[in-house]
Amino acid sequence: MERILLVEDDINLNSSVSTFLTNNGYEVEGFLDAKSALSSFEEKKYDLIISDIMLKDFDGFKFAQEIRDIDDKIPILFMTALDDIFSKTKGYKAGIDDYMVKPVDLNELILRINALLRRSGIAKTRRIVIGDFTIDKDEYSAFWREEEIPLTKREFEILFKLLTNIRKTFTRTQLLDEFWSWDSMSGPRSIDVYMTKLRSKLSMCTSFEIITVHGLGYKAIIK
Repeated sequence: MERILLVEDDINLNSSVSTFLTNNGYEVEGFLDAKSALSSFEEKKYDLIISDIMLKDFDGFKFAQEIRDIDDKIPILFMTALDDIFSKTKGYKAGIDDYMVKPVDLNELILRINALLRRSGIAKTRRIVIGDFTIDKDEYSAFWREEEIPLTKREFEILFKLLTNIRKTFTRTQLLDEFWSWDSMSGPRSIDVYMTKLRSKLSMCTSFEIITVHGLGYKAIIK
């Protein structure tokens, strides 16, 4: 069952959309503010996000950017009263995948959700097995044999990126741009720190290795 994170500060609309989607076979978790939704996203696995723009704490544009700093592939759909080209352009630049203007036809919402999930499912590799190591994006888990390897969400995303692109070198700047906020004060040194942590946690894995490409960045190779 696909899990949807809904961010809508109108409590009645939040409830009605959640109920409708639940009745149509989705598991929905609704939030009234962006901060609570973001906190949950950092801890749990979701397949799609629906968000308003005008929220009580910070707007949907910033919320979408925060999500994209963590996960660059999860579908994001804006559901908002704003019907101007500026808002739509800003939303797509923030990384959203679709935009619906209120009042929303809930049957059309289902069609758009299905299309987004279908496209994202085709585009993504969800489970990788390399020797005794398994990484599964559906479960956000990594195992060496029967032992689970504890990874933070950012560590998981970086590792998954490397392992879905074996032998491809990613520069520190590329990784920084993809997994850190655009206004973050972090620099290339942050990448080195995360790679050191990943190598330590993966020290028992002998089937692949994260190597440093001097002067450029990092890549994963099969041993």
